Amino acid sequence: MTKRLNRRTMLRGAGGALLALPYLDAMAAPTKVSEVPMRMACVGLNFGLVPQLFFPGQTGPGYELTDRLQPLAKFRKDFTVFSGLDHGVNAQGGHGGVHAFLSGVLSKNSAGMPEANISIDQKAAQLVGARTRYSSMQLASGNDPNNQISWNGAGVAIPPVSNVETIFRLLFQKLDPSLRDNTRAELAARTSILDLVKTDADYLRRKVGTHDRRKLDRYFDAVRSVERRLVQSSQWLDKPKPVVDYSLPAGANRLDFIDRVPLYYDLMSLALQTDSTRVITLALADIGANYGGFDISRGYHQLPPHGKVPEDSTELSIIERFHMEQLARFLTQLKSVDEPNGKTLLDNCMVLFGSGMGNASSHSNKNLPLLLAGGDFRHGEHRSYFMDEEKKNASPAGNLFVSMLQRFGVETDTFGTATTTLTGLEVRG
Repeated sequence: MTKRLNRRTMLRGAGGALLALPYLDAMAAPTKVSEVPMRMACVGLNFGLVPQLFFPGQTGPGYELTDRLQPLAKFRKDFTVFSGLDHGVNAQGGHGGVHAFLSGVLSKNSAGMPEANISIDQKAAQLVGARTRYSSMQLASGNDPNNQISWNGAGVAIPPVSNVETIFRLLFQKLDPSLRDNTRAELAARTSILDLVKTDADYLRRKVGTHDRRKLDRYFDAVRSVERRLVQSSQWLDKPKPVVDYSLPAGANRLDFIDRVPLYYDLMSLALQTDSTRVITLALADIGANYGGFDISRGYHQLPPHGKVPEDSTELSIIERFHMEQLARFLTQLKSVDEPNGKTLLDNCMVLFGSGMGNASSHSNKNLPLLLAGGDFRHGEHRSYFMDEEKKNASPAGNLFVSMLQRFGVETDTFGTATTTLTGLEVRG
């Protein structure tokens, strides 16, 4: 039996020289085959994809790869393309509807719903709890408020982290002992605010109307959510962070979009591989200054409304093909990691890629471009879920989310406005 190595094992040479080792399989805690967890990664594009260049013209396993899907050719058996799925009238709002990508419900329409407009990642994170250092992580390429795609059960958007150096520190930087002790003391001193004001809070709820009670309940739920995260942080203070053979380039956060996006994917892969989290989202919005480092003549946001003009379509293709190439690179990373159950990390991770924007040119939220890879599903097809031959009526995209949640281990038959799973999406035998 292979002896387990300590994560801080170092090679010692003559004269006291020390050499740190990269993260090795032998450093991982023993894992039973039955305990290998399912993970979930969701990637959302703020401006969608040009429909005619993304959706295949044929359905079934024999479909022809479109221009946008070409970078994923070697993963053909590892992903499924969906058409005819969207969130219906509950998420129509142009760019304003993008935030409903993972929830299916606009925040303004969520009043009175049991879990408001909770997003699929946060529903899955409820099952994870404190099993990992972070029950979920939210990353983003920028700070565009329209591209907040993670929402908790109180209907509050969870701010993503866009600074790649901060993400790396959260995952892998060792905490200074004195700072750790100070943090522990601060957390211990923070008795629950809501427990301290419970009597006044109950009295206030009785004095206000139904609408205000709902607002108060959401506010209190949000406070509770923060408190739970603080408790989880204190539980992990004394547990060492994983050591990885990876470092960011100097000035990583100042890099152009084209050089920074691969770093987000690298950190996502490492976060999942080291079981620092099992649920992670990445929101990709505008490309920022300098046209993101792309060879284009205008900003990303200025291109989609003019996508029918040849030169604009060409420049859009540069950006969109980049996104597909980065997805392919991410899938390559996941598939290269072997897991104790004889499968790869890609088999044990559902990767949802798409957008809450169906057509940026017309600002439509219908027929969302959606692709699901991994998760040990039976893949290799383009599946259409339009309910009529004219392709005017789509099926609920929430059905896909119910299937994903069940695969993750969540016992539910509903999500948002969806009340069933997605027909035809089956797990491999």
